[in-house]
Amino acid sequence: MGLEKVTSVNDAPAKRRYDDACGTALALDLVGERWALLVVRELMFGPRRFGQIREQLTGISANVLTQRLEGMIAAGIVERQVLPPPASVGVYALTEWGYESVPIFDAMVRWALRSRRHDPSLPLSPASLMMSMRALIDRQAARDLAIVAGFRFGDDAFVARISGGAMHVERAPVENTEFVLEGSPNALIRVIYGKHPLAPLEAQGAITVSGDREAAERFTALFALPSKVD
Repeated sequence: MGLEKVTSVNDAPAKRRYDDACGTALALDLVGERWALLVVRELMFGPRRFGQIREQLTGISANVLTQRLEGMIAAGIVERQVLPPPASVGVYALTEWGYESVPIFDAMVRWALRSRRHDPSLPLSPASLMMSMRALIDRQAARDLAIVAGFRFGDDAFVARISGGAMHVERAPVENTEFVLEGSPNALIRVIYGKHPLAPLEAQGAITVSGDREAAERFTALFALPSKVD
């Protein structure tokens, strides 16, 4: 059976950037435009309203964000949804196929953070922090642990569940969690990757810890940045 080109006006990008049969080239056709991958990042843990996406992408214009969302909707990566009552608002969400990019993002995080150009002082979105922890968890150290952790960043909340050495994250109310860490992402990375003790940052008002502190300390010990390339 021969290979067949299968495209349609509904699922093909409006303008191809590459005429190349390589899967890498096709991936760049789909999400290679500036901001596209970061839009996917912000949708990785659940649906978001247009304004919520834009708020976390410093420097993006409304017009560009609209173009990226429309392009990825046409490609089948993103879809429009309406949240159930009482919210009843329009949101953007990853499709089932869009969520299949999770291993790609985790691999990119582990690879890119080996660069000496990584600057942890730059702004970090809540989704970025949660994605980094999912990618960088020490699976060996976590293999026998079962922890349910909550994170709150203003109006944005996440629940992280560790089981079998892996971590699953979703945007959800921080209910029935063992502990909750609250603060800016850039403050929390000082604990998670910088290994600063919780208490001094609490005293400074940089973070808040509620619930089981021992569980929080066990959790934050499970992450480390990869070694840098020579």
